[in-house]
Amino acid sequence: MASLEQDMAHFTALGKVQIPRIFRTTFLLLLIGFIISVAFLIYVPWVQNVGGRGVITTLNPNERQQDINALVSGRIEEWFVRDGSAVKKGDPIVRIADIDPQLIQRLEAERAQVEVQLQAAKSAQATAEIDLRRMRELYEAGLTARRDFEQAQIRVDQMRGSVAQAEANLARTNVSLSRQSNQLVTAPRDGFIQSINGGDAATFINTGDILATFVPQNSERVIEVFLDGRDVGLVQTGAPARIQFEGWPAVQFSGWPSVAVGTFAGEVVAVDQSAQTNGRFRVLIRERIVEGEEPWPSERYVRFGAAVQAFVLLETVPVGYEIWRQLNNFPPELPDAQGSGTGAQTAAAPAQAQSQPSG
Repeated sequence: MASLEQDMAHFTALGKVQIPRIFRTTFLLLLIGFIISVAFLIYVPWVQNVGGRGVITTLNPNERQQDINALVSGRIEEWFVRDGSAVKKGDPIVRIADIDPQLIQRLEAERAQVEVQLQAAKSAQATAEIDLRRMRELYEAGLTARRDFEQAQIRVDQMRGSVAQAEANLARTNVSLSRQSNQLVTAPRDGFIQSINGGDAATFINTGDILATFVPQNSERVIEVFLDGRDVGLVQTGAPARIQFEGWPAVQFSGWPSVAVGTFAGEVVAVDQSAQTNGRFRVLIRERIVEGEEPWPSERYVRFGAAVQAFVLLETVPVGYEIWRQLNNFPPELPDAQGSGTGAQTAAAPAQAQSQPSG
């Protein structure tokens, strides 16, 4: 040892060599970063989720986009609306004229004639029933033959058949007249005319032809998303979800829904029991009211058919476990049966600072 110190005294330059300060600083930074990373992976929570894309629709089929069909055959006489027109329930949409302009008048005359025939048949039946009662009294008194009594019964049955035939003819005439009277097509409920499909005036149409496409107003909106078959088994009715609407500015953190901006709360209401033709399963998500959080945007900004991105929230786990799970392709953790897991609690945290819709 003494020899080494004596030798170092002769190498003054080597004795002045020291570890640079930048190396020490770098080492400390790396050490601190490593400790922070380990703590981040162990203690920072991550909400597991399964996501999918879809569109906005509605649960009630009467509130979905629908076609307005022609009730009778004929030609288009007059349109009362155009593309984009707002209509109320009962407002006229189009008038259809029959090829025979006198058809309704002839049907009304035929109905009047059938009503006269029915009245005459009822009068004849009443007379035949009076004759039958008189013949019964005479027959019981022994003043007439049995054949005459039977003939009176036959006449009553014939008159009843005539009345039934006249009533059937009247019903058939009323049906024909009712169908031809439906030449004015009206709006089934409040809504909008999306497009006119029936052609211009004087266009011939058949019964059932599509005249216009109608979109109801004030419908209950739900999200229709499609999930992979590997993930649909993890989704349960009532599970919380986060929704990102197309055209609405958002900063989405799928694992940290509480800090996401521009996303909205949802709740799973139905999961299909069978797959679609493409092998994916449909999941319906409705709006979930959360205290302190903004409701879904109005229909002005988020309309039916608009694309959405949805994340169904599952259980909350450490970030490190989630990374390890994905690297090993393990399935996510299932939430508890009561839905009281931390994932559901995290979903209730409000998303702050909702932005205005983009142009």
